[in-house]
Amino acid sequence: MKIFGLFLALLVVLIQYPLWVGRGGWLRVWELDQQLIERRAQNERLQARNGSLEAEVRDLKNGLDAIEERARFELGMIRADEVFILIPAALSSSESAKKGDAKR
Repeated sequence: MKIFGLFLALLVVLIQYPLWVGRGGWLRVWELDQQLIERRAQNERLQARNGSLEAEVRDLKNGLDAIEERARFELGMIRADEVFILIPAALSSSESAKKGDAKR
């Protein structure tokens, strides 16, 4: 009777093995579920990026404001009727203190 019980227990373990570890088992399903979650998150990020790029392309095709903005900030261009004035960045307190010490 002991041997029969041991045999049944071994049989249950052998039947359960493919369910947990084998191809299509619970562990593989869990791994695929995690990959699916990651891919969906990546797709959402890419869709947001594509939406912003699509809006930018639409602006460049339809409006001159976007082209003008790019020309100003990326190329440093100004209109013919404008005057360009460059204001240098203010010195930080530590830099001004060092320059003040150097003058003494």
